[in-house]
Amino acid sequence: MGKGYRVVTASPGERFRTSGYSPPGVSQNMAPNLNSVKNLFVFLGKSVFALLEVMVFTFIPRPQKSVAGEIVLITGSGSGLGRLLALKFARLGSVLVLWDVSKEGNEETSKMAWEAGATKVYTYTCDCSRKEEVYRVADQVKKEVGDVSILINNAGIVTGKKFLDCPDELMEKSIDVNFKAHLWTYKAFLPAMIANDHGHLVCISSSAGLIGVNGLADYCATKFAAFGFAESVFMETFAKKQNGVKTTIVCPFFINTGMFDGCTTGCPFLLPILEPEYAVRKIVDAILQEKPYLYMPRFMYFIVFLKSFLPLKVGMLLAEYMGIFNSMDGFSGHKKKD
Repeated sequence: MGKGYRVVTASPGERFRTSGYSPPGVSQNMAPNLNSVKNLFVFLGKSVFALLEVMVFTFIPRPQKSVAGEIVLITGSGSGLGRLLALKFARLGSVLVLWDVSKEGNEETSKMAWEAGATKVYTYTCDCSRKEEVYRVADQVKKEVGDVSILINNAGIVTGKKFLDCPDELMEKSIDVNFKAHLWTYKAFLPAMIANDHGHLVCISSSAGLIGVNGLADYCATKFAAFGFAESVFMETFAKKQNGVKTTIVCPFFINTGMFDGCTTGCPFLLPILEPEYAVRKIVDAILQEKPYLYMPRFMYFIVFLKSFLPLKVGMLLAEYMGIFNSMDGFSGHKKKD
């Protein structure tokens, strides 16, 4: 070699490192692969534990939390399901915050709640279809009562009209009350629940939020939306590990509160029209046991399962057999007072 040049010989290991070459049988991705295997085993272990937990609580009732002293806000509390929920929580020692568009109905519920043993009851007249009004009354509640810890979005209306027969303003009202009100109440009360790491969001959706029903196009749209929204927020709180904020989504079949007067079921053994007292007991039990989902009657779980894989024609035949296509034919809804 000429002057000034030097030959440097690298060892085999150094050549592998500098060239990026790996000897046969050695993978540069071994660490990521081991991490994937570890994650798989963690997932399988947690899944087995979760399945065992479900099996155990199938035979043993889940423990129920206490709601004594909890501030429970119920929308649509002036009648029907909302009123019965208020009476149930009154007996459990909760502080009641009652919202309804009807001042008269709400005051009647308040009177009944006191008679049922309520310790504190606050009534507010609120049209949940109006965003500004929801926010205004929510601020009033925060100042006068405190942070709401259980929010039950129960207010709802039904037009009962075929899609093309339903006036635009009625459909818009249905969307505002049945769905958009949930957005505004969550915006108003969820931040404090997150800050306190303590709260419970309850969405009263419907079986019509799981399966489309003839004659309920606008109602189904709002209930599907309410279900999807509540489930999405549930996923957000779970992903952010905000474990103190719970969610319960309720999907009942027709409840005999007057809202669906005239509706029928073609298969009362499997899909009965629910009695209000039964529905309220199941809803409150689901809240106390912190169940994420409640479908009523239990056959609804099976219907949703069948929907996921049955051929369309078979599903339609089943719906026809169960009278789903004609369930709204006799709809009259709430009778108007003279």
